[in-house]
Amino acid sequence: MSKILIIAEHAGGQLNPSTAKCVSCASGIAGASIEVLVLAADPAAVAAQAAAISGVSRVLTLSHAAFEQATAAACAPAVLAVAGDYSHIFGPSTTFGKDLMPRIAAKLGVSQVSDIMEVQGSHQFKRPIYAGNAIASVEAPTGQTVVATIRTASYQAAGAAAGAAPVEASSAAFEVPGHTRFVGLESGGGDRPDLQTAAKVVSGGRALASEENFKLIYDLADAFKAGVGASRAAVDAGYAPNDMQVGQTGKIIAPDLYIAIGISGAIQHLTGIKDAGTIVAINKDPEAPIFEVADIGLVGDLFKVVPELQAAISK
Repeated sequence: MSKILIIAEHAGGQLNPSTAKCVSCASGIAGASIEVLVLAADPAAVAAQAAAISGVSRVLTLSHAAFEQATAAACAPAVLAVAGDYSHIFGPSTTFGKDLMPRIAAKLGVSQVSDIMEVQGSHQFKRPIYAGNAIASVEAPTGQTVVATIRTASYQAAGAAAGAAPVEASSAAFEVPGHTRFVGLESGGGDRPDLQTAAKVVSGGRALASEENFKLIYDLADAFKAGVGASRAAVDAGYAPNDMQVGQTGKIIAPDLYIAIGISGAIQHLTGIKDAGTIVAINKDPEAPIFEVADIGLVGDLFKVVPELQAAISK
């Protein structure tokens, strides 16, 4: 039987939906026993949320002051301290998971399986390659722990359980290294929804032409109560911070609604949004590749269309 440990992602006392999506993935392994590990300075609230996810059999907690603002360097020793009994260790393919999970794999001396999008067996998985243009089937050695990141855009979050799973405080001993310390956190998103978990996302591209003009994207996103994204071209031009980049080399997202404004639709960008529920594109070029994948397309000048759209939404 597979015994799977999922590392919970959380912030501000709230469990990130990526954790429930990892549970959905793990549930695809027949006969799997799924447990969640919560690392926090005060894990009670997050642990209770994790215990309410359908499919979770137990929640383990480890408390340490270093987890107040958890870094991968601080979390890795804690994960390794409890990892011995598990056949699989899963984390989300988010910024958090991509930072933490390779450290776990390296310390365990195994190769990581990245971006699992489909489970075919306890050690067989599918993952996208070549910017999503091909799907690879991969098989992990059966005699080793499977350390993997889960492509959260490929899974729906597991629902609520009929009853809460037990929560236990782990007594595993670990030492937080002193070579890394948390200095500060800067976020360009403000009070807007997190880009990777937002149900609605508004993104801007190079056609905005300046950082000042990118305010149009922020204002429209606020009207929609949406997260904000950007194409790589817009980020490289300095119009938006790189934590907003959507695409193959940025964030892979799957919102219910994705609005692409002034984005041509390079394959690297489309890789990051192909699982979105509804894609809306606004571009003055009727031949822009983004229209080939858009559910709704509007050919027009964004500097005219966006203010009109914002005014209509605000009403």
